[in-house]
Amino acid sequence: MPILETINNSTYPPISDYGLISDMRSSALVSMEGSIDWCCLPKFDSASIFGRLLDWNHGGYFKLAPIGNSTISRRYIPQTNVLETTFQTDSGVSTLTDFMPVNGSCFNTDGPSGHDNNARLIRTLQCTSGTAQFLMECYPRFYYGSILPSPILTNEHFGMIKGANYQVHIACSAPMNKWDNGLISKGRLVTSQKIHVLLYFGEQSPNNNSKSFSFDGLETTLSETVDSWKAWSSAGTYSGMYKDAVERSALTLKALTYQPSGGLVAAPTTSLPEAIGGARNWDYRYTWIRDAYFGFSSLSLLGYLEETKSFTSWLARSTNRSANDLQVMYGLQWERQLTEIELPNLRGYYDSKPVRIGNAAHSQVQLDIYGEIFDTTQRYIQKGGKIDKSYWEFLVNVADYVSLHWKDPDDGIWETRSTKAHFVFSKVWCWVAIDRAIKTANHLQDTRHIDKWKRTRWEIKKDILDKGFNSEKGAFVQSYGSTLLDASLLTMPLVGFISPKDPKAISTVRAIEKELTSTQGFVYRYKGYDDGIEGGEGAFIICTFWLVDNLVLLGEVEKARSLYKTLMNCSNDLGLLSEQLDPETGDLLGNFPQTFSHAGIINTSYLLNKHNFDAKYSIISS
Repeated sequence: MPILETINNSTYPPISDYGLISDMRSSALVSMEGSIDWCCLPKFDSASIFGRLLDWNHGGYFKLAPIGNSTISRRYIPQTNVLETTFQTDSGVSTLTDFMPVNGSCFNTDGPSGHDNNARLIRTLQCTSGTAQFLMECYPRFYYGSILPSPILTNEHFGMIKGANYQVHIACSAPMNKWDNGLISKGRLVTSQKIHVLLYFGEQSPNNNSKSFSFDGLETTLSETVDSWKAWSSAGTYSGMYKDAVERSALTLKALTYQPSGGLVAAPTTSLPEAIGGARNWDYRYTWIRDAYFGFSSLSLLGYLEETKSFTSWLARSTNRSANDLQVMYGLQWERQLTEIELPNLRGYYDSKPVRIGNAAHSQVQLDIYGEIFDTTQRYIQKGGKIDKSYWEFLVNVADYVSLHWKDPDDGIWETRSTKAHFVFSKVWCWVAIDRAIKTANHLQDTRHIDKWKRTRWEIKKDILDKGFNSEKGAFVQSYGSTLLDASLLTMPLVGFISPKDPKAISTVRAIEKELTSTQGFVYRYKGYDDGIEGGEGAFIICTFWLVDNLVLLGEVEKARSLYKTLMNCSNDLGLLSEQLDPETGDLLGNFPQTFSHAGIINTSYLLNKHNFDAKYSIISS
């Protein structure tokens, strides 16, 4: 029987069909049918070894599931990133457990974790009642599907699949056979029987010739992984409304953290389209200062301070403590050159071309990042964190840099590929940088620069009020001289730049509701702006959360809760969200799962919960 059969585009599962597993170095997306269709090893930004999410026929996959039609349900083991998928067939019920091993030392933010740098995927299928005919198929396609590998069997339980300089090792408790450039295993399970499969990425195999190797040991590894995730999750302090959604989002953000450096990837995927068949397909497997700020700031609300502390260390190392050298984004190990290229050999998800790796935005100028750096620090200090003298001098350098450059045009939050402009969002976050610099200096009792920073803060605010508000439009606009709206302006009240009850803030919210929202209330980033990129896009999820936040601050709490519920209903059955969604269908669009979106879940849930005690509470303003 052919294993890699030719199929049409209708075979692609929806993006919501996938669950995430991670070891905080790399990750995998597991479909509802038990297939790993996206996995990059050994790091988030490594070349894919399973990638049929971007080309069903040539990307490669790793599937373990019962044969035949099934009724499928799934969940994460509570407080963990261990995924369980349950299949009910005519003959019985079986459960697939998928995870990437972690232990307590993997959560250490002060140095290298307990990993041996060799990524592992562990999969166990257990028949819990009746019987199950199973099929395991492992078909890697190295370097984004461009290298067809060769399988090698050491014995019926251990094998290796090689291609060029890449190789993975497979250990399977059931007998395996070579089949069409991969390895397969077929068999029958009765109640309580299990099949274990271990995939190991690295030069050395997992003791595959050693009599000491035991598949039963994988049960211990699972137990350690569950205990480690639960220990981390239990350290959170949140116990309010929407707790399940908040907890899942926190675990997702932790899963997207590259633990060796402390960076946070925007998403673990590349080139999932912002519109099906479109060209807005980007590589998000890197650390953006902005995305990391939103992610770690939301975690700090829940009591996770070590992640914010680690991020400040990441920032210091990324720049050698010089604001002049700061980029908007970096590779996982602080790589600065992220050259963007297209992969013509991959068809893309539902023929959404091009498939890209790398990201040209690494060379852009985005002035908002300085405000995000300062706000991270201010939040950390408010929660009892301490910064050393050296890091404070770096922040002084950042504030002085902003004082010199806030009048410059930039590329903006949305990384447009047209011309630079004086984006209002960027100016506002320059104001945030100086405002938080003043507050931090006061906290540290360092008065050297406060007077000049106060003058700069006043100048920035006056400039924005004079040039960023369009009287005819009755709203703040995307950039100076423009008449277009931009959903990023919804952050203005959230950062304390303007009161949410200020008439200018209210009229801006109303204008965005009128012009940038779908009939369901979902928010688009902007409309009518030539951003230099072909095609359209969906509604932007974090922008919709920002609208909910504004409604809460305006006292329109029931309206806010209704929109929040509508938005949360678009998350998949595991509670995961991508970057965007199709307003008409609710289908998820863009890279998945997305840091921005899960930070939005936490922030907005926290604000709605806090409203019960203080309706004026602001989730972002310091």
